[in-house]
Amino acid sequence: MSNRPLPPHPRLLFDQQGISALKERIERCEWAKKRWRTLLHHAEEWLKEAVALPPRGGNWYHYYACPEHGSALRTGKRIGEWQWEHICPVDNKRLRSDPTRPEQDYDGCVLMTVHGQMANRVRDLGILYQVTGDRRYADKALEIACLYAERYAAYPLHTIRGEARIGGGKVGPQTLDEAVWLIPMAQGADLIWQVLSESERNLLTQKLFQPAVREVILPHQMGVHNIQCWKDSAVGLVGLLTGDEELIQQAIYNSQRGYWTQMRQGVTADGMWWEGAWSYHFYTLSSLWPLTEAARHCGINLYGEELLRMFDAPFRFMMPNFRLPAFNDSTEVNLRSQAPAYELAYARYKNPLYLVLLASANRENDYALWFGEESLPKPRSITWHSANYPASGYAILAKGRGEKATWLCLKYGPHGSGHGHPDKLHFELYSEGASLSTDPGMARYGVPIHGGWYRTTLAHNTLVVDETDQQATEGKCLAYGQAKGADYVVAEAGAIYSDVRFVRALVLLSEEAVVVLDDVQCRQSHRLDSVMHLLGEWMEKPAGKGWTPPDKPGYRYLTEAVSGRMDEGLQLVLKRDTGGLVVLSLLSDGACEWITALGIGQNAGQRVPALILRRRAKAWRLAWGIGLRGKPLTLAWLTSAPDASALQVTLPNGTVRRITLQPTGTPVLTIS
Repeated sequence: MSNRPLPPHPRLLFDQQGISALKERIERCEWAKKRWRTLLHHAEEWLKEAVALPPRGGNWYHYYACPEHGSALRTGKRIGEWQWEHICPVDNKRLRSDPTRPEQDYDGCVLMTVHGQMANRVRDLGILYQVTGDRRYADKALEIACLYAERYAAYPLHTIRGEARIGGGKVGPQTLDEAVWLIPMAQGADLIWQVLSESERNLLTQKLFQPAVREVILPHQMGVHNIQCWKDSAVGLVGLLTGDEELIQQAIYNSQRGYWTQMRQGVTADGMWWEGAWSYHFYTLSSLWPLTEAARHCGINLYGEELLRMFDAPFRFMMPNFRLPAFNDSTEVNLRSQAPAYELAYARYKNPLYLVLLASANRENDYALWFGEESLPKPRSITWHSANYPASGYAILAKGRGEKATWLCLKYGPHGSGHGHPDKLHFELYSEGASLSTDPGMARYGVPIHGGWYRTTLAHNTLVVDETDQQATEGKCLAYGQAKGADYVVAEAGAIYSDVRFVRALVLLSEEAVVVLDDVQCRQSHRLDSVMHLLGEWMEKPAGKGWTPPDKPGYRYLTEAVSGRMDEGLQLVLKRDTGGLVVLSLLSDGACEWITALGIGQNAGQRVPALILRRRAKAWRLAWGIGLRGKPLTLAWLTSAPDASALQVTLPNGTVRRITLQPTGTPVLTIS
């Protein structure tokens, strides 16, 4: 395969036009000058330091967490050669590192950070050389890169379990980590390539870049996945750096794994990355742009509609405080923390939607320095409204203005493959400027609590049957719309259990009133648990007796459990963490058990009130009325026939509404 003609170096992170624009930014923009001065300061310190590479490859990021609390460890002072303190932020306990056990090799996790820092230094020193022409920066970048080239073959191949096999890396414990590390290394080498001798170029190509992509990254083949996106970028950058057409083809055009396959199969029609977790959505975006920029400089346009949809999607799904729910394997993501990436997005797409984010952001960051527009137009305000996104499987109900609006999201769609959670028809509720009923998100994968709590059905606001997790499946939206001033969605969960049909209706009657109406039908009797987790503390609840949770996933993490009998209705009052009261009005079509307990929030040190309504039955109709501003909703059944449930809701202002759910009928939901 013949090599295509490529422009002169640099051509990955910047081309010559990009370097010129960078110089102008530094000259004209105060925010760029500040970031540039910070970079110069760091670089002068790097020039004084002797280059010392870690003696071995790094360990898995997800092991760097307290095995008891699940919280990420804090790196303390250095206590030896390539050894540190490792501190749990919950109880300040110091954990000892054991390099013979990957799950306790905490020093190895820090070493991975050091490897990443060294690669970023090569990139940043290359930028400094291009702007200043000072050979000291190029020489230091070359010194680091050459040391890696000389040592790379000696780093053992290792996986997250310490195995020497395909899927592992040399610098990192996965091909993913190898690719993440290699990208800034390639960008930095490109920025100094013109001043290297032929022997230096050959050393970097033959001892570092080619072995990394051909011996480590390419043999590990994956399909459409966030990891493969990182690998495509690393392979493509090495191809564009060294003029290797075969690598360029593999990265961009491979029909099973290349860039276009990732974009056309991995980005939903709604713009969300198919794995259904916002952390991975942005992680995937971070992997894509190095290749799209490098290809752009080399005459290949990868800035297509799919990438635009990925940048647009968070604005559709975010809560009014610019945060995105912690669905699937994700923490809650603050979109404002992602503002730097939108400097590049705005520069390439000029979508005015991004301006509201950029206008509130500090522009003293690398992306603004590298790609930012010198001046930005005035942003338009955002109007919150309800919307249904069937491709991603999320329905959003919203009313109000600004950060005090009420926002509700029902999760009914695709499972999300390996990063999905068994939580069909889970919902998250936001009001008065903060989340109320939440998704706990995730812990780092290397600690037991991630699978024992975060990935269980019980940890979510949904239905648990026979104290077991739901099956991985896809639900379906049955109805969505507006009626009589109310916004609503009705969905069924799909095959979450072998003989169970679960239908849930969410109705946003006003900014202060939400109704959840559930219908469960089974072919045989089951223990049914309807669960809700709320941020705050109980103010009023009926007297009960101590309850011992079963020793099962999810349940074993509950504490301070109390139970009682609910003959038909029950009212509970919650004081929110952010202030104000919420009143829960509960209504069942027959007697059931109520259980209050404390579950887990962001880590095992954060306890979150959990409410479980429990009943053994073949069928169950259940209603939750949520008064968001301390005033109760009054609920009463009008009918509860086999084919329909009619609920009367009296709002705090005295208005009476009727909601009828027909799980198998047409129309599915009526509001009057």
